[in-house]
Amino acid sequence: MMQKSPISTLIEIAEKDSDESAKRLGKTIHAHEETEKQLSLLLKYRDDYQQRFEEGGAKGLSTAQYMNFLSFISKLDSAVDGQKQVVRDAEYKIVLARNQWQECEKKRLSYNTLNNRSQASLQKKEAKLDQKNTDEHAARSFFYKR
Repeated sequence: MMQKSPISTLIEIAEKDSDESAKRLGKTIHAHEETEKQLSLLLKYRDDYQQRFEEGGAKGLSTAQYMNFLSFISKLDSAVDGQKQVVRDAEYKIVLARNQWQECEKKRLSYNTLNNRSQASLQKKEAKLDQKNTDEHAARSFFYKR
């Protein structure tokens, strides 16, 4: 069984790391999308509740109803602000995950470049050796034909 070269082992590890970081990035993007959906739902609910408050105000509200509406709208505003922070945190996590994936990709590509250069150098040496052997064979053939 032929033993793997160290560079091919490094390439395999780098590919595995890159794949894992790409999956993490995908999960992070999905989590961000979910936080945005939740924010959108909260904003819609807040708008609907604001509209109910305005409609109730047009019809006339008791002091208790008015205070309840204001209190709940304030709580909804706090929830919206909190969810906006969650969205910003999720966006930051995407940036971190993307940077990590890019670093893994750079490493993988650099290992592939090194491997390609090594293979090209090896092929050049083999071509020179083949040419030398061919030249020696031709020289012997010419020498023995004389």
